[in-house]
Amino acid sequence: MRRTILTSAALALLLLLGGIAVAGAAPVPEAKGGDGGARTLRFEVRFSPFQLIDVGDPGPGVGDYVVFHDQLLSGGKKVGDEGGSCPIVDAGEGLIHCTGTVRLAGGQIAFQGLTTSAPTKQLAVTGGTGRFQSIGGEATLVENGDGTGSLTLRLRR
Repeated sequence: MRRTILTSAALALLLLLGGIAVAGAAPVPEAKGGDGGARTLRFEVRFSPFQLIDVGDPGPGVGDYVVFHDQLLSGGKKVGDEGGSCPIVDAGEGLIHCTGTVRLAGGQIAFQGLTTSAPTKQLAVTGGTGRFQSIGGEATLVENGDGTGSLTLRLRR
């Protein structure tokens, strides 16, 4: 098993294959009436360098995976972190299935999704701990292309 820290060119190739990283920040309740407890959390993302774990033939291929550990920010201030992994499931179609966990004060939020190379990615919120226990919903990740991005979580209990 080879561990590779990606250069800019390799990172660009991986992004074409559908790489993803997700991060978060402090909760901001969404003002909605009669929404059954739904709320929206907005996040700033400072992505870590992607690390490709190359388990087969050299170069990105099915079964290889990316691991990530990103900084979670709100107003430029660190409020937590998140991490996960994304195995390549179809190199020809550029599909990677990512799972990870956002860690904030008061609990954690789990996510997963099948991603593409598009800068906007849709993910499922699959649960949580602490104050996020029994949570579900969906997330939208936007990659800015400069090592930063945003994440919006629409959460329901």
